[in-house]
Amino acid sequence: MLKHRILFSETVIATRVEQLARTVASDLPDRAPIMVGLLTGSFIFMADLARALGKLSVEPRVEFMSVSHYGPANQSSGAVRVTKDITADLSGRSLLIVDDILDSGLTLTEVRGRLVERRPSWMRTCVLLDKPSRRVAPISADYIGFEVPDVWLVGYGLDAGGEGRALPYVAAVEMEG
Repeated sequence: MLKHRILFSETVIATRVEQLARTVASDLPDRAPIMVGLLTGSFIFMADLARALGKLSVEPRVEFMSVSHYGPANQSSGAVRVTKDITADLSGRSLLIVDDILDSGLTLTEVRGRLVERRPSWMRTCVLLDKPSRRVAPISADYIGFEVPDVWLVGYGLDAGGEGRALPYVAAVEMEG
C-alpha cells in the first residue's frame, strides 16, 4: 500500500456530501435531474451524492461517462478521450455533472462542452475536490466539496496507479525521496 496521510476523514466527507446535496437540491429547477458521473474516480462520490439527494426527495437518473487523459505514469497527456458516452436525451432536462477532482480542468471543459451541445435546460458541475493550483483550462465547478493542495490524492474513488481507490477517506500520497 502507498504511504499516505489522511486529509479528509470518512466522517468529514460524509458531512460535506450531505451539505452539497442540500445545496444542489435547493438549486434544482425540478426533482428529477440527470446526474452524469465521470468514471472511474467519481463512482463513490456519485453514489453517496445520489443517495443524499434521494433523502431530500430528489430522484436523479444516473448516467456515467468514461473519460481519461492520464497515462500509466500518472501524468496528463493533455488529450481528453471519451471512451464511454451517455445515451440519455438531455434536451430540456436538468443536468448535474459529477467528478472526483478538478485539477487541470481539461476533462471537465471537454465534457461540459460535449453535453451543452445536447441542450439541457439547466447544467451545473459538482466536484468533490478542487485543485486550482493545477488549472490549465479556464473553468471552475459550481459545487465544490474541498479545495486541495497540489499533491497526488488517493481514496474515496481516487487512485495512484490502481492503488488506494477503495480507501474510505481522501489522503495525500507521501512521495519517496
